Amino acid sequence: MTTQVERTGVVTFKDQPVTLIGPEIKVGDKAPNFTVLGNALNPVTLDDSKGTVRIISVVPSLDTGVCDQQTRRFNEEAAQLEGVSILTISVDLPFAQKRWCGAAGIDKVETLSDHRDLSFGTAYGVAIKELRLLSRAVFVVDANDKVVYVEYVPAVGQHPNYEAAIEAAKAAK
Repeated sequence: MTTQVERTGVVTFKDQPVTLIGPEIKVGDKAPNFTVLGNALNPVTLDDSKGTVRIISVVPSLDTGVCDQQTRRFNEEAAQLEGVSILTISVDLPFAQKRWCGAAGIDKVETLSDHRDLSFGTAYGVAIKELRLLSRAVFVVDANDKVVYVEYVPAVGQHPNYEAAIEAAKAAK
């Protein structure tokens, strides 16, 4: 079994420091592949959206205020971002994600669940060891799987820099 990298001092959750499992992804890195679950319990990988620019919006749970707002914001932006896929990844169960999207009218963002084995969380260094949740982050990956934007939000309850992520996605097209 491989030992996962653990990083501390990067993120707080409710003003308390937490431990992130996985490497720090940097601009210029090749985006790691992962396997998460779609709303129909189907496996979804990064390779499934190969050839497109992707905004990967990472949230702890869709059922919380900032995560709800973050997902709604990227859903609104998706309408103006032709040729960009927006993936929202959390550890919420696929059933809950599907229900939430229906209730919130979310139809342009693909919600994906990392609940099974934290494949995404540990590959991108956003798995919170103490809580088994994902830390808030945004990654932009170009059509050639190169990471062109990274934001690890320092306090889980804060919003990411939406404008910077959207501009990075536009520039990557």
